Amino acid sequence: MSKIRAVIVDPNVVGRLALSEVTAPKPTPDEALVRVAAISLNRGEVKRSTSAEAGWQPGWDLAGVVETPATDGSGLPQRTRVVGLRRAGAWAELVSVPTNALAEVPPSVSFAQAATLPVAGLTAYHAVLKGGSLLGRRVLVTGASGGVGYFAIQLAQLSGAHVAAYIRQAGYETLVREAGAESVVIGEDLSPASEYGPYDLIIESVGGKTLGVALSLLAQDGKTVLYGVSGGAEVTFNAAQFFGTGSVSLYGLRLFDELRFESAAVGLKRLLSLVEAGHLRPHIDLEASWTQIADVAQQLLDRRFPGKAVLHISN
Repeated sequence: MSKIRAVIVDPNVVGRLALSEVTAPKPTPDEALVRVAAISLNRGEVKRSTSAEAGWQPGWDLAGVVETPATDGSGLPQRTRVVGLRRAGAWAELVSVPTNALAEVPPSVSFAQAATLPVAGLTAYHAVLKGGSLLGRRVLVTGASGGVGYFAIQLAQLSGAHVAAYIRQAGYETLVREAGAESVVIGEDLSPASEYGPYDLIIESVGGKTLGVALSLLAQDGKTVLYGVSGGAEVTFNAAQFFGTGSVSLYGLRLFDELRFESAAVGLKRLLSLVEAGHLRPHIDLEASWTQIADVAQQLLDRRFPGKAVLHISN
């Protein structure tokens, strides 16, 4: 039985993540085998790794080359450069990926750029879509310096919205303004964002007190899309003000649920076309070899950098 190298959870090593030999994947008829060139890290899979059982294979984002096309005839041919995602196990030399979760990478887009798109890019894409037509409307993005937030600012701005960004560290102001934020609120309190509202769409990832304030900043018919709770899961808010505003809503977004209604391939193709045209810019703050997975994962958890981390795989 053939073996490949993959990242696994190993409780006996510092950082709990290590490279190890595992059994090579056996694709189903609607899956392609992809030789992976680059992977991107997200907080969700890294946090899961801190408590997962030994041997678990993390990883959502991957970019590489189709080695063996799907046997059912769907998908892309051999040697096509692709980007895609899995629910787990993407951090490996060779992975099997459903063809509806793969998109062709244009020649001008690097594997590193492409690898940032599956989870962060698609989450931002679906969050912005929840706002409907944003031309001339007001959008607030919290956690704006993170991977999803940075993409969300750009996508909302491309849609014609006036974008306000909320960050907690002043050092990231230039970053979010370069992404397209017209207004920036800095600190532990979101309340000053009321100066630039009310908002037709709020893309929220902090939770806790921040979410409670965000719900008070909605315009009539506005929507808050919540995709994370990095600042706390317990929320207190003014319910009378919330329903009194009129037709406002709170939507809980989980990417893999959204992909039931539109395949990852569709959204990834759209995002790649924007990157190719220079309209969407992935922010890669750290690039390294995947042999440094444990160290880079810890840096991500410690919030030592704002953008995306990409690791290159040496096959």
